Amino acid sequence: MEVEDPGERPGVPDPFQRLWTPHRMVYIGGQSKPVSPAAADCPFCIIPGRTDADGLVVHRGELSYVVLNLYPYSPGHLLVCPYRHVADLTEVTGAELAEIGAFTQQAMRVLRTVSRADGFNLGVNQGAVAGAGIAAHLHQHVVPRWTGDANFLPVIGRTKAVPQLLDQAWELLSSAWPTAR
Repeated sequence: MEVEDPGERPGVPDPFQRLWTPHRMVYIGGQSKPVSPAAADCPFCIIPGRTDADGLVVHRGELSYVVLNLYPYSPGHLLVCPYRHVADLTEVTGAELAEIGAFTQQAMRVLRTVSRADGFNLGVNQGAVAGAGIAAHLHQHVVPRWTGDANFLPVIGRTKAVPQLLDQAWELLSSAWPTAR
């Protein structure tokens, strides 16, 4: 069934009260992944050329930047990316590694301030076999977690409800970045 406007018709209502997430089909189908490992095709190389709001960039540094994940595991799921197109953590310079680490720390502070996160999953998936959706460009995940956030939905329904729109999360996080301690 072809849907004319997914914003207007996210699914047909039924007694099961389904949660529809059609925007994830781009991720599942791989259409959002670069077709080559080249920087010209890499979304993490393209994003810094956009405005902060358009690219969902929360903060920019000298060697790296912080951006909202388009396909978040939870509200406020951030990625810390070096500007330089490198795939492996062993390829970053000491200065890049230091800034990525400092931005990861600040991301945690901001998320605690804005959303009262109880904990975090931090991680770098090195290579497609390790789960990297975009293996050609290094990115550090900062995933906020809350007590009780893993409920029946992901276990039984194999889905996750993300209760905040990306634009709302971007506004809260980018405005809190300079002041969170």
